[in-house]
Amino acid sequence: MPTQLDTALEAIIGELTKEGQPFATVPFERGGVEMPAFVGAPPTLAHYFAHFCNEHKDVEFLVDGDIRLTFGECWHAATHVAHGLATQHGVQKGDRIGIAARNSANWMIAYMGIVMAGGCATLLNGFWSGEELAYGIRLAECKAVLVDAGRARRLEGTDHSAELIMFEHDQAPSEGLKNAWAEGQTAMAMLGELGPDDLATILYTSGSTGQSKGAWSDHRGVVSGTMSYVAQSAMAKILLESQGEQLTDQPCALIAVPLFHVTGEVPLYLQSYAIARKLVLMPKWDAEEALRLMAKEKVTYFVGVPLMSYEIATHPNKDQYDLSACKSFAAGGAPRPVEHVNKIKEAFPGGFPLLGYGLTETNAVGCGNFNENYMAKPGSTGRASQPLVDLRILDDDSKELEQGAIGEVCIRTVANFRGYWKNDEATKDAFTDDQFFRTGDLGYLDEDGYLFIVDRKKDIIIRGGENISCIEVEDAIYAHADVAECSVFGLPDDRMGEVPAAVFRVKSSAAPMDAAGLREFLLSRIAPFKVPMEEHIFIATETLPRLGTQKIDKKTLREQFSAQLANA
Repeated sequence: MPTQLDTALEAIIGELTKEGQPFATVPFERGGVEMPAFVGAPPTLAHYFAHFCNEHKDVEFLVDGDIRLTFGECWHAATHVAHGLATQHGVQKGDRIGIAARNSANWMIAYMGIVMAGGCATLLNGFWSGEELAYGIRLAECKAVLVDAGRARRLEGTDHSAELIMFEHDQAPSEGLKNAWAEGQTAMAMLGELGPDDLATILYTSGSTGQSKGAWSDHRGVVSGTMSYVAQSAMAKILLESQGEQLTDQPCALIAVPLFHVTGEVPLYLQSYAIARKLVLMPKWDAEEALRLMAKEKVTYFVGVPLMSYEIATHPNKDQYDLSACKSFAAGGAPRPVEHVNKIKEAFPGGFPLLGYGLTETNAVGCGNFNENYMAKPGSTGRASQPLVDLRILDDDSKELEQGAIGEVCIRTVANFRGYWKNDEATKDAFTDDQFFRTGDLGYLDEDGYLFIVDRKKDIIIRGGENISCIEVEDAIYAHADVAECSVFGLPDDRMGEVPAAVFRVKSSAAPMDAAGLREFLLSRIAPFKVPMEEHIFIATETLPRLGTQKIDKKTLREQFSAQLANA
């Protein structure tokens, strides 16, 4: 039976979505299928920025070290970047313009400027190696890439044809973004040219097929995904006020996740424009620095991969910092171990842990598990987010399964991405005929409509929120001339949730090779987060076990080496 909280939330969202209310919907047709869309959503991200930056123009928005910017100042800066990109670098509507950099205020203004110039914000993974970055640039056919010094060094000598536009962090936008800076009317003119069907973003996703795919979305999808989160926030605000909470302070969130990931981009960064939320940046994750910033800036909302909130909750110096303003400790990007939920609630009795479930391909939209309900069902990712999400459990023939049966989690919303760039086959495989996106996750719905994820169909490892393709790492291992066979799989890890592990066997004619030697070889070819640590690289002296299909039996290997580590 639905809980009292479920009933209250349903009543609130019911009121918010009535005709004439902020989140009323109208039918939208895609692929011959009707689905709900917000009637009042801005048509594009450019219109979204223009509207909310003007509405909140004098409200503080970004805190990045010594740099503090209002919404209006960010808009003003982004208009200069948009005009600079158009007039100095020839950016036209639909051009893919990459960003390859760490988080910063100038990263966000670069994103705004690209969109406001009519370009497609192409979010390259800042953790990638130079070759991986070059591959992403080639795949999306980027005309230009806004790049910081660290990523520029990685790209030296790689094969791509994009213009690199250098920008710097820790400086005022006019200085840090001076290589794409000009005064003019491009941003205003583009408001009359851009529409909801135009190309908006490309984000990269690691699936089971090896190299990353570029998931592209139109403006309708990204804005709808963003507004879905705004609706959830409005619902939560009304609920808290009904329970006697006095929400007088400006909402404030710490940015501790990469902005090139959908969790950082949509629910955290883009949503903040609509709810006038201040964002506080930190260049890299450090639990005590997070505690200091949260106390200083009165952070009200924290989101990160599960590891982050757990490290805050268990930090030995936690009690030295006043985190009483923070009411929500959200996680996304990876499963949160059940034992973490109680730890967080014990550490912060005045707040609640939250969990969201969404994917790059759904623009982060999916499910949410909140407050008391999360405490009651800590193993669930929650119920489908209303009013947009149609969530179903389907079999391999796209037939809906009965309640409680395990099948593939499938999501249909207007926020879904449109396809994988230049990969029609993968796009076709990703959707059912009636427009459900196949997530690759296996799960079931309980009697209350709560989703439980039990496994993954896709051969990926989620290490602290980073997706690692097993096939990609295996390909890198096989690039070593002495390797006869190998297998890559995930092992459970208390800190990261999961870490990559590998077992390999060298050719009989080859000289012996140890784990350190293979790790050194891999570090020269793929990003460090994808490379197993030495203790997670195992050497086989016999042929690896096979299934009846003659595929390597990863399940047996995972169980074997998990037991070996546990008994070590």
